[in-house]
Amino acid sequence: MFIAIARPAVEPQGPDAVAVPGSPAIPFLTPRALHARLLNNAAARRRRGQERKSACRSDDAAYWISAAPMAVRKACELRRHSTFVDLP
Repeated sequence: MFIAIARPAVEPQGPDAVAVPGSPAIPFLTPRALHARLLNNAAARRRRGQERKSACRSDDAAYWISAAPMAVRKACELRRHSTFVDLP
């Protein structure tokens, strides 16, 4: 029996080469938008850590508070990148 391999109706586009058809597209972020998102993530991690701390969940709070500096470090590294400085 002959089986034809057909191409999918939806071709993935963008940075995710193995995207599932129908899934939301991953947007291309400018360096400034990515920087803002990383700083927002760091602030959210700190807030989550404070919430856990006030709920007497010290082990969970320690995790979230220690995770915040990683996002700040990534934002700092991005800011040192030349494309970030060149944009208006």
